[in-house]
Amino acid sequence: MDVSYILDDLNDAQRDAVTADSPGTLVLAGAGSGKTRVLVHRIAWKIKVEGLSPYAIMAVTFTNKAAREMRGRIEELLGGQLHGGMWVGTFHGLAHRLLKAHAADAKLPDNFQILDADDQQRLLKRIHRELNLDDSRWPPRQSQYFINGHKDEGRRSAHIDNPGGDLYLTTMLQVYQRYEQICQQQGVIDFAELLLRALELWRDNPAILEHYQQRFKHVLVDEFQDTNAVQYAWLQILAGKGMPITAVGDDDQSIYGWRGARIENIQQFSKDFADTRIIRLEQNYRSTATILKAANAVIKHNSQRLGKELWTSGEEGEPITLFAAFNEQDEARFISDRIEDLLKEDYRRADIGVLYRSNAQSRTLEEALIRAGLPYRIYGGQRFYDRLEIKNALAYLRLIALRDDDTAVERVINTPTRGIGNRTVETIREYARDHQLSLWRALLAIIEGGGLAARANNALRGFVSLIEDLAQQTADMSLDARVDYVIQHSGLIAFHEKEKGEKAQARVENLQELITAAKSFEPEDEDGDELRQFLDQAALDAGDQQAAEHEDSVQLMTLHSAKGLEFPAVFIAGVEENLFPHKMSIEDPSRLEEERRLAYVGITRAERKLFLSYAESRRLYGQENFNSLSRFVREIPSECIDEVRINNTVSRPTSFASHSASQQRAAESGIVLGQRVLHSIFGAGVVLSFEGQGASARVQVNFEDEGSKWLVLQYANLELLQ
Repeated sequence: MDVSYILDDLNDAQRDAVTADSPGTLVLAGAGSGKTRVLVHRIAWKIKVEGLSPYAIMAVTFTNKAAREMRGRIEELLGGQLHGGMWVGTFHGLAHRLLKAHAADAKLPDNFQILDADDQQRLLKRIHRELNLDDSRWPPRQSQYFINGHKDEGRRSAHIDNPGGDLYLTTMLQVYQRYEQICQQQGVIDFAELLLRALELWRDNPAILEHYQQRFKHVLVDEFQDTNAVQYAWLQILAGKGMPITAVGDDDQSIYGWRGARIENIQQFSKDFADTRIIRLEQNYRSTATILKAANAVIKHNSQRLGKELWTSGEEGEPITLFAAFNEQDEARFISDRIEDLLKEDYRRADIGVLYRSNAQSRTLEEALIRAGLPYRIYGGQRFYDRLEIKNALAYLRLIALRDDDTAVERVINTPTRGIGNRTVETIREYARDHQLSLWRALLAIIEGGGLAARANNALRGFVSLIEDLAQQTADMSLDARVDYVIQHSGLIAFHEKEKGEKAQARVENLQELITAAKSFEPEDEDGDELRQFLDQAALDAGDQQAAEHEDSVQLMTLHSAKGLEFPAVFIAGVEENLFPHKMSIEDPSRLEEERRLAYVGITRAERKLFLSYAESRRLYGQENFNSLSRFVREIPSECIDEVRINNTVSRPTSFASHSASQQRAAESGIVLGQRVLHSIFGAGVVLSFEGQGASARVQVNFEDEGSKWLVLQYANLELLQ
């Protein structure tokens, strides 16, 4: 059997990764090094050469879009559809599949529902009202972060200690405990619960775990640097002590620590999984040599790395443009002017990405693009399944599938308006709470008991009749026909058409697009309830962080949103101390290293052209700021940069050269940015900046007890700390 096509067009390191036969394989895949290609070809190799059945392979990704792309590429490489039950999906999607198959063992009803983030917050608001918590002091979103954060770490409310009786912890635990009770009572789970419940299913049911350990002969995980504690534990318990596992990721692109990702997982992998072999993919197929030289120079300042260096056989490329703006308006004008220049060079608008550290920076950039008549799009804006009209339609569909869905009842009981006021809804809530019933069963009891005024009672009867009629009339329809019927007969189309202008048109078009989504939906289980599967998939898709397709336009986004994307030309705005790196990260070594990884991600998004800009004066968050040039720019070799000032370009910029020179002199003394030092008078501190030359060279240190101070370098007598 000729399988050479699997290894054709791969470089040596990629072939090594595809064919590796070690029990544990860690592929450190640098930016633009072809990691998805390696994953797909490794799966094909396992099937075609090593003879594994697709049934015995699990491949885990982080978005549904990536999972669909991976499955499609595997099928294309193998020349046909994947049969045999290969599990390809996200952590959440695979955990959901597992729980659906073993609902009873997981202590869940067969028809359990998934709460998306918005529905979870609605439930928490209800709990806060029940506990008489003042939202101004105890915002429900705070409880949401608390609960999800602890679930991501594998902790239920019973696992959290509060020996000192801290008021914050006491209150959050009270909310968490009540939240757990209601979710169990209603048969609903949130996204964080999917992984935690799946982990507990395997941990508490050895026979089920053994079944899957016997079934799967190889597990492959993409974007391993983004795994959190519970995902890592889930993989560990599945792999046991002998299941082969391939992890593909890049510790230099671990930028999601703020939402639970643990860089320690990829660093710890070779210790936790037996006989791990580490393979580095360092050949970059995206960027010019100059851009890669800059990225390598920046990231090497991080101490906690597994280590690699990107290179390319491609062209050297142009120097990186550094623009020193007077203020943020000047910076925005420069960016819009350069974009217009690029468009004259046959770049498309979609070829251009404008990146920034803070969302607040986008306002000035947007204004400049509007003035220049340049169409733009904020990448990562509100997603399809997050839109108001879509969530309303899905709530009706969820009620048809399960009447006891409280969040769905709350969303549409008076949408469109039907005379059911807040006082009536609160009466239903109180009755449900007192009698331990769902809201639907509570309102049925209230209707029969006649405890409301006639008008309110009639309004509730009308709502019940509507839901029952929608369910009855659509019972034998196809999925898309059911969705169409519900949208039309629930009154949502007419309701949103009453809104003014383009918003009304957009909402109606989105509702129509939901019908299209239903028509193209392919259920995983042909014998299962198609509507419930569609609703589950919609909830899972709502958890994805993917933007919709759009017209040719300049792409604006945060640096975090840019991960996984690439553009022929990239602008990074606001490369200033206290903005990038962020002021909240400068004094924390681990957070500063994550900021530097974010800079590395931003730089490596660029294929051919990279523009960096900073403002000497910037008004942000309502305050005037005077920040120095970011240390990340100063870490780039000066020969890689051309500085632009008022339309004048010099090959060796004087201001940038002076930054580099003073930094070099400081480095010769053993001091680097971010270094912890000790002063005989001021105590311990962190080095923030350098400036000046010769005898006038100064170093800025932020002391723990004395605040920020500038010291003459040659007289500072700073002792270096570890």
